[in-house]
Amino acid sequence: MRIVVLGVGAIGGVIAARLAATGQEVAGIARGRQLEAITKNGLLLRTPDGEERVHFTCAATPAGIDWRPDDAVFLTVKSQDTLAALEDLRDAGVHGQPIFCAQNGVANEDMALRYFPNVYGTMVAMPADYLTPGEVNVFSAPVHGIFDIGRYCGGTDAVTAAVAAALGKAGIVVGEHADVMRSKYAKLLMNLGNIIGAAFADEAVARRYAEAARAEGAAVLKAAGIVHDEHAGIHRDLLKSREIPGIERAGSSSLQSLARGAGSIETDYLNGEIALIARRHGMEAPINAWFARLGHRMLKAGMAPGSVDPQEASRALPGI
Repeated sequence: MRIVVLGVGAIGGVIAARLAATGQEVAGIARGRQLEAITKNGLLLRTPDGEERVHFTCAATPAGIDWRPDDAVFLTVKSQDTLAALEDLRDAGVHGQPIFCAQNGVANEDMALRYFPNVYGTMVAMPADYLTPGEVNVFSAPVHGIFDIGRYCGGTDAVTAAVAAALGKAGIVVGEHADVMRSKYAKLLMNLGNIIGAAFADEAVARRYAEAARAEGAAVLKAAGIVHDEHAGIHRDLLKSREIPGIERAGSSSLQSLARGAGSIETDYLNGEIALIARRHGMEAPINAWFARLGHRMLKAGMAPGSVDPQEASRALPGI
């Protein structure tokens, strides 16, 4: 099996680098300055235990990969880029190869299933940063991440077993689960705080609004009959957050998108997902709807992380 990582950013970069470092055949798909840096000098991976520069084949698009029947695809682009990535995969001749949606949110699996028959959900817990082309950081060692994987819409198979074994050798603990979306909905609730932490400089203010957003999200899921739990909870003690000497952790994926000027942000698929589920069931989710709009505004206005006045949120969401 060769593992093709589509989206060599923070999560995709750690996956690709660690797999390649342990002898697993890997190909990457990246863009812009990240592609240029990897092609020229490989990818520098920093961990609390040191750093390593890893080389692997990297292409600009799926069309640049010589696809094989036994390839497995790890889709690690942000949710707002998923449809374009899936179309590129289809145009490149991918069909029956397994597609692992190693992304935040819960909308990607349905999008992938419209195009491909073998789709796998992947809950990712990995404290990784990507701000500088050609470099990724993961702030946990010797276990670099905790993943839950399973077929969408249910079950495990020989593919999940093979991928779990490969990732395990690379320092990523994997649980195979027949209902992986329960784990992904639990992660969705955690990620509701991403844009909130990126918006406010005051951590206490951010914490208060994040708790309110998660409580609202949990109530919406309950009303919709959506079960969520953390299958990986038994492994959480293995994920030890540690400092990397000389490197400051950037923060959530949303904060990184704003800091890099990435041009898009995934808030519509996080807080916006809760708003969507609420509306489908005749409810409102004002807290998450407001922060979804805020994420869009911060992006379009080029607002820096931490630049939102807490009084604006207080006026819009009184009583929190």
